[in-house]
Amino acid sequence: MSPGRGDREPSRSAPIKTRDVVYQQTRGIEIDPRRLRERRIITPSMHDPAEAAYKVLRTTVLQKMRANGWNTLGVTGARQGNGKTLTTINLAISLAREMNQTVLVADFDLCHPALARYLVDERVPGMSDYLRGERSISEILFNPGIERLVILPGNEPMADSSEKLSSPLVRDLVGELKTRYPDRFVLFDLPPVLAGDDVMAFAPNVDAFLLVVEDGVTTKEDLRRAYETLGATKLIGTVLNKAQGVHETYAYT
Repeated sequence: MSPGRGDREPSRSAPIKTRDVVYQQTRGIEIDPRRLRERRIITPSMHDPAEAAYKVLRTTVLQKMRANGWNTLGVTGARQGNGKTLTTINLAISLAREMNQTVLVADFDLCHPALARYLVDERVPGMSDYLRGERSISEILFNPGIERLVILPGNEPMADSSEKLSSPLVRDLVGELKTRYPDRFVLFDLPPVLAGDDVMAFAPNVDAFLLVVEDGVTTKEDLRRAYETLGATKLIGTVLNKAQGVHETYAYT
C-alpha cells in the first residue's frame, strides 16, 4: 500500500517556480524484499540487529527534532563512501513505520546521486530532470511499496551543483515539500560535507543535520572540519558507521 492513499504530490506548472502546483497520485514501484536485504536495507521480515539499532536512531532523532518543532533533516557524510545514503534510506524506513509519521526522502546529492540505485534496477527520472525543466515533481516521486514512504530520487550527475542547491527553484521546492503535510518528515541525502560547498549552499533549507562518519576511515581532522562546517546549532548527532566492537552497522553518538 502506498503512503497515505490519496496523498497528493506537487507538480510544477513552469520550470522557473513551484508555486501554483498541481497535486497528483504518487506512483508505486514494487520492490523485491530480497533486493533490499542484499543491499543491507531493513525490511519487516528481517531479524537483524541493524533493525533494532535503526529504531534507536529513529527515536533519538525524532525526540530531538520534535523538541524543536523541526521536520527537515539533512544527512551528510564527512567524505564519500562513509555510508550516508544507506543510513538515510534505513532511517527513513524506520521513521515511516511510526503510525503517525509520513516520510519523504529526497536525493539532493546532485554530483553523485545514488539513492535510487539502492531501490531499483531500472532508470527512473529524478532531480536532474526536474531542474532541467523536463519533468514535474509528480512524475518523479514514487512509493517503493513501503507504507507512508515517498522517494524523490536523483538521476544524472549535474555540474554547478552548489549553485543549483541555493537557487530560488530549489528553495521554493523544499518549502513546498516540507509544508504541504503537517505530519511529514523530510530527509535530504546530501553530498559529503567536505567534498565541496554544496552542503553549505543548501544549509538554509534544513532545520538540522545528521553526520555519518566511518570507523577507522574518518580522521580526527576530517571530523573537526565537518563539525566546524555544519555548526553546533544545526548538528543533532553523529552516526559512526561500521563501528567495530559496537555494532557491525553503526553506533549513534
